[in-house]
Amino acid sequence: MKVLANDGISKSGIEALEKGGYEVITTKVAQEQVANYINTNDVSVLLVRSATKVRKDIIDACPGLKIIGRGGVGMDNIDVDYAKSKGIHVINTPASSSESVAELVFAHLFSGVRFLHDSNRNMPLEGDSNFDGLKKAYANGTELRGKTLGIVGIGRIGQATAKMALGLGMKVIAADMFIPQVDVKVEFFDRQSITTTIVSQSLESLFEEADFITLHVPAQDGYIIGASELATMKDGVGIVNCARGGVIDEIALIEALDSGKVAFAGLDVFESEPKPELKILMHPKISLTPHIGAATDEAQDRIGTELAQQIISILG
Repeated sequence: MKVLANDGISKSGIEALEKGGYEVITTKVAQEQVANYINTNDVSVLLVRSATKVRKDIIDACPGLKIIGRGGVGMDNIDVDYAKSKGIHVINTPASSSESVAELVFAHLFSGVRFLHDSNRNMPLEGDSNFDGLKKAYANGTELRGKTLGIVGIGRIGQATAKMALGLGMKVIAADMFIPQVDVKVEFFDRQSITTTIVSQSLESLFEEADFITLHVPAQDGYIIGASELATMKDGVGIVNCARGGVIDEIALIEALDSGKVAFAGLDVFESEPKPELKILMHPKISLTPHIGAATDEAQDRIGTELAQQIISILG
């Protein structure tokens, strides 16, 4: 039985599948050729990450497809309900990338509060000629310790983010319409741990209270953060989005950055991905990454292995 990992899969995932008797194809097939390739090569399992879209047209065109797998959490690039209605199993790996995404959130937070994103742009240009000027420009950093982090969406990734925040000595608040409260266990290297309970509050109160806000929600029909929400936030708030593009109104965000209402933003995802707007890419107050939240060796190993285990469990 053949598996097409169109957006790649870790070596550990390939080995686990091959051990289970599957042939793994890692050829990158262009979006418009995916259906034809699946049929021509008698592929039973299609694995994707965020690049390949699996819509109704591919599902209809590939009657031999038994499983569609998403290496990651969100499945907005797959027509999940339609696939299931056709008897196709749809799987993902919700637990595998939480820590990696959470660490990227803090990379953006640390970058923002210490101006690393901007200083890394300007030091190569002016470091030898304007060292003292740059030193003065980046001298007003702030600490994360003692500040309040507002987490919108306290699922697995939100909880992983909360653990890191608590370890840094931050106060953590959360808003989640589906999770009223959650016990978060912070584990240390010597096997000691502490557990604290986070109770969800209203989104409005979170926006008013938080010094920094991080989003961990699936794709939405509308904005979670727009001009009216930004207006209710603290002056100098920092905002990070490592979830999905389209949950923040980028035009309103730029206006808030320009006015000083928002001190900085960290963006891993974008409204017009994979071609983010130039105003976003060039803004000096935005820390930027190209949708790499789960792109660590450790996360990809876990994702590959988890996908393999699920495929073998379903198909034998």
